[in-house]
Amino acid sequence: MRKEKRKRRKSGLLRLLLFLLALAAVLLAGWYYIVGRLYGEINFQAAEGYADQPWKSEGAVNILLIGNDSRENGGDGRSDAMILMTISDKTKTVYMTSLLRDIYVEIPGHDGNRLNAAYSFGGPELLMETVEQNFDIDVNRYVQVNFEAFAALVDAVGGVDLELSGPEIEYVNAYLVEYNMLTERPEGTDYMDTAAAGRVHLNGPQALAYSRNRYIGTDFGRTERQRKVLSEIMKKLPSALLSNSGSVFGGLLPNLTTNLTKNECFGLSFQAGKLLTYNLVQGSIPLEGSYQDADVRGMAVLQIDFDKNKEYLQECIYGK
Repeated sequence: MRKEKRKRRKSGLLRLLLFLLALAAVLLAGWYYIVGRLYGEINFQAAEGYADQPWKSEGAVNILLIGNDSRENGGDGRSDAMILMTISDKTKTVYMTSLLRDIYVEIPGHDGNRLNAAYSFGGPELLMETVEQNFDIDVNRYVQVNFEAFAALVDAVGGVDLELSGPEIEYVNAYLVEYNMLTERPEGTDYMDTAAAGRVHLNGPQALAYSRNRYIGTDFGRTERQRKVLSEIMKKLPSALLSNSGSVFGGLLPNLTTNLTKNECFGLSFQAGKLLTYNLVQGSIPLEGSYQDADVRGMAVLQIDFDKNKEYLQECIYGK
């Protein structure tokens, strides 16, 4: 009798295990289908020379985020924002490192120039190659987004709350004059009260204007503002995906161009919960005290100490 009970117990456990495995397989297949449907809305554009390269190197994933100021996605606009996003499993950290566009670099196949000129000369492929060769790091994946999508994403997560000074609010209003004309919105739309300095709520166009301001605090201030907005978006994104996924995906995905494959996007989505537990560290290149202003062929550029900045990136990305 006891043997029969044990057999029945084992048989019951085995059936339960098989059921759970089958359920997990169905859920996984369903999630893969959903990710595939969403991926179909993205503009996939392979990067020549990078298709066969692994996206993870030494436990770290580097994705170059490119903000394009062209009004049409994939157009010939400048790379107005360049942020290297590093996901490090070794240090359990997500690094957001702004690369200042005026850094003077050697561009493969071209004369030395500002970093953002690489994008104008050869798109994301040449920009990634330039970053790799000048900083000795692996950058095989990119995500390019236009600024209309940036504004739409801020609106989709319900806006962001940030500390703004009076001069920053004045710049937001000045930028909105042009923005409203280009987007055919009524004059005065989204203007802010200049007396409301302090912690304020920004909608999409206002956050975009705030992010593009490089006249207060030079380009270092501009990249810091960009990271602040991205950080606030990332905090609000999980809840927005639950309550407003249609607006999040509808405004963002058609305006994204990337060489991330569907399987890679699936892998990132599957790790989303874990990534939310990682530390978020923000920074910029060049490091403070590692550059000097210079004039090269009539261009105002930043000449940097590459060894010092390479060392910082190697430590962040690979823990060396």
